[in-house]
Amino acid sequence: MKAKFVTDIKGKKVEVIITIEDYQKKIVELENLKDVRAYDKAKTSKEVSVPIDEAFKMIEKNGRKFNT
Repeated sequence: MKAKFVTDIKGKKVEVIITIEDYQKKIVELENLKDVRAYDKAKTSKEVSVPIDEAFKMIEKNGRKFNT
């Protein structure tokens, strides 16, 4: 990834310019990282998990009512 830096009058880097392609790749990477962190948190949680097929059946049976 090539980046261009914008500096203030003192020469301090204050902004970065990247291509739209690099930006989009970084967004995907950040979304994937968010998913991994959520998965890791869920795995260490003491909450009871429900298999996805069962969860879909519960949603279909009960509508979109969730306990919050």
